[in-house]
Amino acid sequence: MKKVNKYIVTLTILVIVAILMFLPIPVYLEQPGAAESINQYVTVNGKTNKQKGDFMLVYVAIQKATPLTYLWSFSQKHIDRVSAEEMTGGSSDAEFDRIQEYYMQDAVNSAKYVALKHAGKEVSQKYIGIYVMSVLDKSDFKNKIQVGDTITNVNGKHYSNATGYQNALAKIKAGEKVTITYQRDGKNHKAIGKTIKLPQTKRTGIGITLANRSKVKTNEKISANMEGIGGPSAGLMLSLQMYSQLSKKDLLKGRDVAGTGTIDADGKVGDIGGIDKKVISASKAHAKIFFAPDNPVSKVVKKYDPNAKSNYEEAVETAKEIHTKMKIVPVRSFNDAVNYLENN
Repeated sequence: MKKVNKYIVTLTILVIVAILMFLPIPVYLEQPGAAESINQYVTVNGKTNKQKGDFMLVYVAIQKATPLTYLWSFSQKHIDRVSAEEMTGGSSDAEFDRIQEYYMQDAVNSAKYVALKHAGKEVSQKYIGIYVMSVLDKSDFKNKIQVGDTITNVNGKHYSNATGYQNALAKIKAGEKVTITYQRDGKNHKAIGKTIKLPQTKRTGIGITLANRSKVKTNEKISANMEGIGGPSAGLMLSLQMYSQLSKKDLLKGRDVAGTGTIDADGKVGDIGGIDKKVISASKAHAKIFFAPDNPVSKVVKKYDPNAKSNYEEAVETAKEIHTKMKIVPVRSFNDAVNYLENN
Protein backbone atom coordinates (compact mmCIF):
# COMPACT_ATOMS: atom_id res chain seq x y z
CA MET A 1 0.00 0.00 0.00
CA LYS A 2 2.84 2.36 0.90
CA LYS A 3 4.50 1.65 -2.45
CA VAL A 4 1.25 2.50 -4.24
CA ASN A 5 0.96 5.78 -2.33
CA LYS A 6 4.55 6.65 -3.16
CA TYR A 7 3.87 5.93 -6.82
CA ILE A 8 0.79 8.18 -6.79
CA VAL A 9 2.69 11.01 -5.09
CA THR A 10 5.58 10.71 -7.55
CA LEU A 11 3.21 10.64 -10.53
CA THR A 12 1.34 13.68 -9.18
CA ILE A 13 4.58 15.62 -8.80
CA LEU A 14 5.65 14.69 -12.34
CA VAL A 15 2.27 15.83 -13.71
CA ILE A 16 2.54 19.15 -11.86
CA VAL A 17 6.10 19.68 -13.13
CA ALA A 18 5.01 18.83 -16.68
CA ILE A 19 2.15 21.35 -16.45
CA LEU A 20 4.46 24.07 -15.13
CA MET A 21 7.04 23.40 -17.83
CA PHE A 22 4.99 22.60 -20.93
CA LEU A 23 1.35 23.73 -20.65
CA PRO A 24 0.97 26.91 -22.73
CA ILE A 25 -0.96 29.82 -21.24
CA PRO A 26 -2.53 32.76 -23.16
CA VAL A 27 0.53 34.97 -22.76
CA TYR A 28 3.45 35.60 -25.11
CA LEU A 29 6.99 36.41 -24.03
CA GLU A 30 8.93 38.96 -26.09
CA GLN A 31 12.68 38.73 -25.58
CA PRO A 32 15.99 39.44 -27.38
CA GLY A 33 16.23 37.35 -30.53
CA ALA A 34 19.11 37.46 -33.00
CA ALA A 35 20.82 39.56 -35.67
CA GLU A 36 21.41 37.98 -39.08
CA SER A 37 22.96 39.06 -42.35
CA ILE A 38 20.34 40.30 -44.82
CA ASN A 39 22.60 39.07 -47.60
CA GLN A 40 21.15 35.57 -47.27
CA TYR A 41 17.67 36.88 -48.07
CA VAL A 42 18.21 39.47 -50.83
CA THR A 43 19.48 39.21 -54.39
CA VAL A 44 19.71 42.02 -56.94
CA ASN A 45 19.76 40.91 -60.56
CA GLY A 46 20.57 37.40 -59.39
CA LYS A 47 23.53 38.40 -57.20
CA THR A 48 24.16 38.76 -53.48
CA ASN A 49 26.31 41.48 -51.94
CA LYS A 50 30.05 40.73 -52.35
CA GLN A 51 31.32 43.62 -50.24
CA LYS A 52 32.95 43.03 -46.87
CA GLY A 53 30.69 43.52 -43.89
CA ASP A 54 26.96 42.95 -43.52
CA PHE A 55 23.69 44.79 -43.17
CA MET A 56 21.94 42.95 -40.37
CA LEU A 57 18.30 42.13 -39.78
CA VAL A 58 17.45 42.19 -36.06
CA TYR A 59 14.35 40.56 -34.64
CA VAL A 60 12.57 39.95 -31.35
CA ALA A 61 11.99 36.35 -30.28
CA ILE A 62 8.36 35.58 -29.38
CA GLN A 63 7.19 32.43 -27.66
CA LYS A 64 4.10 31.25 -25.82
CA ALA A 65 4.60 31.22 -22.08
CA THR A 66 4.16 28.30 -19.73
CA PRO A 67 3.48 28.85 -16.00
CA LEU A 68 7.19 28.29 -15.28
CA THR A 69 8.57 30.58 -18.01
CA TYR A 70 5.95 33.20 -17.13
CA LEU A 71 7.16 33.33 -13.52
CA TRP A 72 10.81 33.26 -14.63
CA SER A 73 10.26 36.21 -16.98
CA PHE A 74 9.72 38.57 -14.04
CA SER A 75 13.38 38.12 -13.13
CA GLN A 76 14.49 39.31 -16.60
CA LYS A 77 14.42 43.05 -17.30
CA HIS A 78 14.22 42.79 -21.08
CA ILE A 79 11.42 40.25 -21.38
CA ASP A 80 7.91 41.61 -21.86
CA ARG A 81 4.71 39.70 -21.23
CA VAL A 82 1.96 40.30 -23.78
CA SER A 83 -1.52 38.79 -23.59
CA ALA A 84 -2.68 36.68 -26.50
CA GLU A 85 -5.52 39.16 -27.14
CA GLU A 86 -3.08 42.08 -27.30
CA MET A 87 -0.62 40.14 -29.48
CA THR A 88 -3.08 38.91 -32.10
CA GLY A 89 -5.87 41.48 -31.78
CA GLY A 90 -8.34 38.63 -31.48
CA SER A 91 -7.25 37.07 -34.79
CA SER A 92 -6.74 33.34 -35.18
CA ASP A 93 -3.16 32.08 -35.48
CA ALA A 94 -3.60 31.70 -39.25
CA GLU A 95 -5.01 35.24 -39.61
CA PHE A 96 -2.23 36.67 -37.44
CA ASP A 97 0.38 34.97 -39.62
CA ARG A 98 -1.21 36.39 -42.78
CA ILE A 99 -1.22 39.91 -41.29
CA GLN A 100 2.46 39.63 -40.34
CA GLU A 101 3.23 38.32 -43.82
CA TYR A 102 1.46 41.35 -45.31
CA TYR A 103 3.53 43.72 -43.17
CA MET A 104 6.73 42.08 -44.37
CA GLN A 105 5.63 42.14 -48.03
CA ASP A 106 4.73 45.81 -47.67
CA ALA A 107 8.14 46.50 -46.09
CA VAL A 108 9.89 44.74 -48.98
CA ASN A 109 7.88 46.72 -51.56
CA SER A 110 8.62 50.04 -49.86
CA ALA A 111 12.30 49.12 -49.50
CA LYS A 112 12.52 48.26 -53.20
CA TYR A 113 10.88 51.53 -54.23
CA VAL A 114 13.13 53.66 -52.00
CA ALA A 115 16.31 51.84 -53.02
CA LEU A 116 15.53 52.00 -56.75
CA LYS A 117 14.49 55.65 -56.61
CA HIS A 118 17.65 56.74 -54.77
CA ALA A 119 19.84 54.64 -57.07
CA GLY A 120 18.42 56.51 -60.06
CA LYS A 121 16.70 53.45 -61.52
CA GLU A 122 13.36 53.50 -63.33
CA VAL A 123 10.61 52.53 -60.94
CA SER A 124 6.89 53.01 -60.36
CA GLN A 125 4.25 51.71 -57.99
CA LYS A 126 1.07 50.00 -59.11
CA TYR A 127 -1.85 50.15 -56.70
CA ILE A 128 -3.50 46.73 -56.45
CA GLY A 129 -6.27 47.27 -53.92
CA ILE A 130 -7.07 47.12 -50.22
CA TYR A 131 -5.73 44.32 -48.05
CA VAL A 132 -8.25 42.88 -45.59
CA MET A 133 -6.85 43.03 -42.04
CA SER A 134 -10.00 41.98 -40.18
CA VAL A 135 -13.73 41.39 -40.76
CA LEU A 136 -16.37 42.45 -38.23
CA ASP A 137 -18.61 39.69 -36.87
CA LYS A 138 -21.67 41.71 -37.90
CA SER A 139 -20.39 42.18 -41.46
CA ASP A 140 -22.49 40.53 -44.19
CA PHE A 141 -19.16 39.48 -45.72
CA LYS A 142 -17.96 37.66 -42.59
CA ASN A 143 -17.86 34.21 -44.20
CA LYS A 144 -17.28 35.45 -47.75
CA ILE A 145 -14.04 37.42 -47.60
CA GLN A 146 -11.27 36.78 -45.10
CA VAL A 147 -8.10 38.24 -43.66
CA GLY A 148 -5.44 38.16 -46.37
CA ASP A 149 -7.76 38.84 -49.31
CA THR A 150 -7.18 41.90 -51.49
CA ILE A 151 -10.26 43.82 -52.62
CA THR A 152 -9.77 45.15 -56.15
CA ASN A 153 -13.23 46.35 -57.22
CA VAL A 154 -16.45 47.68 -55.71
CA ASN A 155 -19.43 47.22 -58.01
CA GLY A 156 -17.04 46.61 -60.89
CA LYS A 157 -14.93 49.73 -60.34
CA HIS A 158 -11.25 49.86 -59.35
CA TYR A 159 -9.92 52.81 -57.32
CA SER A 160 -6.39 54.15 -56.98
CA ASN A 161 -6.27 54.27 -53.18
CA ALA A 162 -8.08 53.13 -50.03
CA THR A 163 -9.89 56.45 -49.70
CA GLY A 164 -11.51 55.86 -53.09
CA TYR A 165 -12.93 52.53 -51.93
CA GLN A 166 -14.09 53.98 -48.61
CA ASN A 167 -15.82 56.93 -50.28
CA ALA A 168 -17.51 54.64 -52.83
CA LEU A 169 -18.91 52.43 -50.07
CA ALA A 170 -19.93 55.44 -47.96
CA LYS A 171 -22.23 56.58 -50.78
CA ILE A 172 -24.17 53.31 -50.63
CA LYS A 173 -27.02 53.23 -48.11
CA ALA A 174 -26.79 50.74 -45.25
CA GLY A 175 -28.55 47.50 -46.17
CA GLU A 176 -28.06 47.82 -49.92
CA LYS A 177 -26.33 45.07 -51.89
CA VAL A 178 -22.79 45.56 -53.16
CA THR A 179 -20.54 43.34 -55.29
CA ILE A 180 -16.96 42.99 -54.09
CA THR A 181 -14.22 41.60 -56.35
CA TYR A 182 -11.22 40.26 -54.46
CA GLN A 183 -8.03 38.25 -54.95
CA ARG A 184 -7.14 35.17 -52.93
CA ASP A 185 -4.15 32.96 -53.67
CA GLY A 186 -3.65 34.75 -56.99
CA LYS A 187 -7.21 34.12 -58.22
CA ASN A 188 -10.09 36.57 -58.63
CA HIS A 189 -13.38 35.99 -56.82
CA LYS A 190 -16.65 37.85 -56.32
CA ALA A 191 -18.87 38.16 -53.26
CA ILE A 192 -22.25 39.85 -52.88
CA GLY A 193 -23.47 41.21 -49.57
CA LYS A 194 -25.13 44.14 -47.87
CA THR A 195 -23.45 47.25 -46.51
CA ILE A 196 -23.74 48.08 -42.82
CA LYS A 197 -23.50 51.18 -40.69
CA LEU A 198 -19.96 51.18 -39.32
CA PRO A 199 -19.65 51.18 -35.51
CA GLN A 200 -19.07 54.57 -33.87
CA THR A 201 -19.33 56.41 -37.21
CA LYS A 202 -22.01 57.83 -39.49
CA ARG A 203 -20.48 56.05 -42.51
CA THR A 204 -21.50 52.86 -44.27
CA GLY A 205 -19.14 50.13 -45.41
CA ILE A 206 -18.69 46.38 -45.54
CA GLY A 207 -17.20 46.06 -42.04
CA ILE A 208 -13.49 45.49 -42.55
CA THR A 209 -10.25 47.08 -41.42
CA LEU A 210 -7.85 47.55 -44.27
CA ALA A 211 -4.40 48.50 -45.52
CA ASN A 212 -3.15 49.58 -48.93
CA ARG A 213 -1.52 46.97 -51.14
CA SER A 214 0.73 47.94 -54.02
CA LYS A 215 3.39 46.41 -56.26
CA VAL A 216 6.69 47.86 -57.46
CA LYS A 217 7.28 47.87 -61.22
CA THR A 218 10.90 47.96 -62.42
CA ASN A 219 13.26 46.32 -64.90
CA GLU A 220 15.66 45.47 -62.09
CA LYS A 221 15.24 41.99 -60.63
CA ILE A 222 15.17 42.27 -56.84
CA SER A 223 14.29 39.20 -54.82
CA ALA A 224 13.71 39.18 -51.06
CA ASN A 225 12.85 35.75 -49.71
CA MET A 226 11.58 36.63 -46.24
CA GLU A 227 9.52 33.50 -45.67
CA GLY A 228 8.99 32.85 -41.99
CA ILE A 229 9.83 36.43 -40.99
CA GLY A 230 6.93 38.80 -40.31
CA GLY A 231 6.34 42.42 -39.45
CA PRO A 232 7.41 45.74 -40.98
CA SER A 233 10.46 46.63 -38.88
CA ALA A 234 13.08 45.38 -41.37
CA GLY A 235 12.15 48.07 -43.92
CA LEU A 236 15.09 50.41 -43.34
CA MET A 237 17.75 47.70 -43.38
CA LEU A 238 16.28 46.04 -46.47
CA SER A 239 16.34 49.36 -48.33
CA LEU A 240 20.00 49.91 -47.39
CA GLN A 241 20.96 46.42 -48.57
CA MET A 242 19.16 46.86 -51.90
CA TYR A 243 20.48 50.38 -52.47
CA SER A 244 24.06 49.31 -51.74
CA GLN A 245 23.84 46.63 -54.41
CA LEU A 246 21.98 48.75 -56.97
CA SER A 247 24.31 51.75 -56.62
CA LYS A 248 27.44 49.61 -56.17
CA LYS A 249 28.48 51.95 -53.34
CA ASP A 250 30.56 50.50 -50.53
CA LEU A 251 28.51 51.81 -47.64
CA LEU A 252 29.60 49.06 -45.27
CA LYS A 253 33.38 49.63 -45.50
CA GLY A 254 33.89 46.23 -43.91
CA ARG A 255 31.54 46.93 -40.99
CA ASP A 256 28.59 44.96 -39.65
CA VAL A 257 25.69 47.40 -39.55
CA ALA A 258 22.46 46.58 -37.73
CA GLY A 259 19.32 48.61 -37.20
CA THR A 260 15.57 48.70 -37.28
CA GLY A 261 12.67 50.85 -38.41
CA THR A 262 9.83 50.78 -40.89
CA ILE A 263 10.24 52.53 -44.25
CA ASP A 264 7.62 54.22 -46.40
CA ALA A 265 7.74 55.15 -50.09
CA ASP A 266 9.06 58.63 -49.20
CA GLY A 267 11.98 57.12 -47.29
CA LYS A 268 10.69 58.08 -43.87
CA VAL A 269 11.78 55.79 -41.03
CA GLY A 270 9.01 54.78 -38.62
CA ASP A 271 9.09 53.63 -35.01
CA ILE A 272 9.01 50.00 -33.92
CA GLY A 273 8.51 48.02 -30.73
CA GLY A 274 11.05 46.07 -28.68
CA ILE A 275 14.06 48.19 -29.58
CA ASP A 276 15.80 47.39 -26.29
CA LYS A 277 15.77 43.71 -27.23
CA LYS A 278 17.09 44.48 -30.71
CA VAL A 279 19.99 46.50 -29.31
CA ILE A 280 20.94 43.53 -27.12
CA SER A 281 20.71 41.12 -30.06
CA ALA A 282 22.80 43.36 -32.35
CA SER A 283 25.45 43.84 -29.68
CA LYS A 284 25.73 40.07 -29.13
CA ALA A 285 26.23 39.70 -32.90
CA HIS A 286 29.12 42.22 -32.71
CA ALA A 287 27.53 44.89 -34.90
CA LYS A 288 29.55 48.12 -35.01
CA ILE A 289 26.63 50.44 -35.83
CA PHE A 290 22.94 50.34 -34.90
CA PHE A 291 20.40 52.61 -36.60
CA ALA A 292 17.47 53.61 -34.36
CA PRO A 293 14.37 55.64 -35.36
CA ASP A 294 14.55 59.11 -33.82
CA ASN A 295 11.01 60.42 -34.13
CA PRO A 296 9.89 62.66 -31.23
CA VAL A 297 7.30 61.33 -28.82
CA SER A 298 3.96 62.99 -29.56
CA LYS A 299 2.26 65.31 -27.07
CA VAL A 300 -0.68 62.91 -26.88
CA VAL A 301 1.58 60.03 -25.83
CA LYS A 302 3.46 62.25 -23.36
CA LYS A 303 0.16 63.27 -21.81
CA TYR A 304 -0.72 59.67 -20.97
CA ASP A 305 2.86 58.57 -20.28
CA PRO A 306 5.18 61.39 -19.18
CA ASN A 307 8.10 58.93 -19.11
CA ALA A 308 7.64 57.77 -22.70
CA LYS A 309 10.89 57.68 -24.70
CA SER A 310 11.64 57.74 -28.40
CA ASN A 311 13.11 54.62 -30.00
CA TYR A 312 16.51 56.32 -30.10
CA GLU A 313 16.41 57.36 -26.43
CA GLU A 314 15.49 53.83 -25.38
CA ALA A 315 18.22 52.37 -27.59
CA VAL A 316 20.87 54.66 -26.07
CA GLU A 317 19.68 53.80 -22.56
CA THR A 318 19.90 50.05 -23.29
CA ALA A 319 23.35 50.41 -24.90
CA LYS A 320 24.67 52.12 -21.77
CA GLU A 321 23.11 49.49 -19.54
CA ILE A 322 24.79 46.56 -21.34
CA HIS A 323 28.08 48.49 -21.81
CA THR A 324 28.26 47.89 -25.55
CA LYS A 325 30.76 49.66 -27.79
CA MET A 326 28.26 49.57 -30.64
CA LYS A 327 27.46 53.06 -31.96
CA ILE A 328 23.77 54.00 -31.70
CA VAL A 329 22.90 56.30 -34.61
CA PRO A 330 19.62 58.28 -34.75
CA VAL A 331 17.79 58.33 -38.09
CA ARG A 332 14.51 59.76 -39.33
CA SER A 333 14.94 58.93 -43.00
CA PHE A 334 16.70 56.64 -45.45
CA ASN A 335 18.95 59.57 -46.40
CA ASP A 336 20.05 59.99 -42.77
CA ALA A 337 21.34 56.41 -42.73
CA VAL A 338 23.08 56.67 -46.12
CA ASN A 339 24.71 59.99 -45.25
CA TYR A 340 26.05 58.58 -41.99
CA LEU A 341 27.55 55.52 -43.68
CA GLU A 342 29.12 57.61 -46.47
CA ASN A 343 30.69 60.12 -44.08
CA ASN A 344 31.82 57.86 -41.23
